[in-house]
Amino acid sequence: MMRSLFSGVAGLKTHQTRMDVIGNNIANVNTTAYKSQSMVFSDLLYQTTQSASGANAATGRGGINPRQIGLGSKTGAISTAITQQGSAQSTNNPFDIMITGESFFIVSNGSQNFFTRDGSFTVDGAGNLVMSTTGYKVMGWQVDPETGDIKADTVSALQIMSEKNLVADPEATSKAYVAGILDKYDTNVNSTSGKILTLSFFDNLGYTYTAKFSIHSKGSEGKYRVQLDDIIDSDGVSLVKRYNLSSIDQIASFGSDSVKTTTSLYGMDENAEYKLDGGKNVFKMKLAMSEILDKFSDNAMVTAAGNDVEVTGITEGSTVAAGTDVTVKGKVTLSQSQLESEPYNLIYYNNEYYTKKSGVPADAPIADKIADKVVNGTANTGEVSWKDALASMKGLDSVDSINVTTGANGTDRTLEFTAKFATKQESVYSTGSFGVTLTDEKDILKQVYHLEDGDGKTYSIDYVAPDGSAQIITTENNRGYELVFDVDNGHFSYVGSQDNDTVALTFNASASSLSGDNVSLTHFSNIDIDFSSSNMFNNGGTSTIGATSGAGDENNTGSGRKRGEMIGIEVGQDGRITASYDNGMSKLLGQISVANFANASGLAKAGDNLYSATMNSGEFDGVGVDITSGDGSMTSGVLEMSNVDLSSEFTTMITTQRGFQANSRIISVSDTMLEELVNLKR
Repeated sequence: MMRSLFSGVAGLKTHQTRMDVIGNNIANVNTTAYKSQSMVFSDLLYQTTQSASGANAATGRGGINPRQIGLGSKTGAISTAITQQGSAQSTNNPFDIMITGESFFIVSNGSQNFFTRDGSFTVDGAGNLVMSTTGYKVMGWQVDPETGDIKADTVSALQIMSEKNLVADPEATSKAYVAGILDKYDTNVNSTSGKILTLSFFDNLGYTYTAKFSIHSKGSEGKYRVQLDDIIDSDGVSLVKRYNLSSIDQIASFGSDSVKTTTSLYGMDENAEYKLDGGKNVFKMKLAMSEILDKFSDNAMVTAAGNDVEVTGITEGSTVAAGTDVTVKGKVTLSQSQLESEPYNLIYYNNEYYTKKSGVPADAPIADKIADKVVNGTANTGEVSWKDALASMKGLDSVDSINVTTGANGTDRTLEFTAKFATKQESVYSTGSFGVTLTDEKDILKQVYHLEDGDGKTYSIDYVAPDGSAQIITTENNRGYELVFDVDNGHFSYVGSQDNDTVALTFNASASSLSGDNVSLTHFSNIDIDFSSSNMFNNGGTSTIGATSGAGDENNTGSGRKRGEMIGIEVGQDGRITASYDNGMSKLLGQISVANFANASGLAKAGDNLYSATMNSGEFDGVGVDITSGDGSMTSGVLEMSNVDLSSEFTTMITTQRGFQANSRIISVSDTMLEELVNLKR
């Protein structure tokens, strides 16, 4: 009788415990990252009234089972569904982070590490990432100052908004690239000043400067020279003026300087001759027609003819005054492939040459591409003369007439032309060339013979001695680097030297001003400039080539930056915390590491959504792991909700209630039976 009473009491206590678990689950239905618990029952001790006995072969009696009376139920285990993922709740707060997987955040109260799934974090007054509920610091890995990457070491507090992280230091420009089209018929490229390139860059302090370069034709197809002309500051003032220097070369070097060579007059030209005339020293020198006739080298027809040109209308030994028009005859034979490419751009069709229509697709039939037929002599409707057809060619305005004959194979054309050029200076004509006569009067010599040809060479008489010896100085402008393109396809070939894509703008450490002061230039960094993205194509006489800071890759590395202020923070799926700044820079600040346990259900609840390690959960090694090393990840702006299932909890509550009622009925019935027993005495 008493056993049933105590069994009922034990059942009541056990069901009350289960109700306590259910109540706690329901109470935490909205607790961030709460993990629901469940309880299982087990039976209590048993009282054995008769032990079991086995069969007796001697007597022939069989065995009997034991007689045991149970004493009720007890709490078998309370389990936590710690590995069951809760639903996601979006908050749009970058410091709210949800873990997907079975890992735990590591937090510290300063003396002990705890573990949590609650990722509702914030930043405290010292810039530490902390739990918003307890202020416990979130632990992770720091950035290695030498490599700039995460160093997986013993976890420590993540002070992501420290004073040094609120700003990004300036960065000097270290790389640049030149891209675009260099059109060989661009008048700027063939001018004295050249095609101007500007490169904006930063120094180590974050100040901006502009380097001015220029590209010059070297007179040979596909060969150019690029030089540094100046560097100006953000106020538009040249650093040469700013620092009171004599030249830009004191600040930075970019390739070679101009080369000066001194040559004896006798050894300079095999056609040069020297003789005495009336007591004066007279020097006669033959010069190329490009040195005497203005714009001679600029004419595309003359260039194609090469040496097959001759002067007409001038007698041997006659003196030609400066500015005199000189008639030149020439002849050039061109194949079909030449006439259909630059600079002629004609189309061969039905045994005739035609000009090309504009705006017609490249894959259109030839008949749709042709415009006017090119004819020799007078042109009728639908026809154009050879001179007019080639009028867009460089320098053709100096050509008077063109007479064309057909070659043996029917596609070649021989173009005989006449052109007029004005003389640059007074000269004497000798068969096939011009010459100048130089006296020994120094000033007159320099005035008479001082010119620049297409190769960028400047000649001048330096000295004429009384004994008749003389020296001539050749100054060849080789400043900067040679820039070469493949003449067959127009693609970049090299810059500076063979197989070289990149050249350096190298800054000096210091310079001496004109007043003798030392100017420090250590705040500048050298810049490697890549020219491989430039090409030499036809672009209507206009070049689009330009210079841009950076390497041109995905992150445009080496572009340099000014000092930046933090404008945002992002937490990646791997827990890496990255800050962005208003100068376009991003910086890694640290990484949230996580802890994994062999038996996460063995963790002990410590309140405040915290867990502590136990002997059955496994120990924390003090370092943690990268969450992406397994199947887990982190999501920023999202919190993990409680995994309590209310429908399951209410169902369990009903069964618990019924169990409690049944156990209470045991007590009431046993009480009635005891009452009847007592009443037997009456």
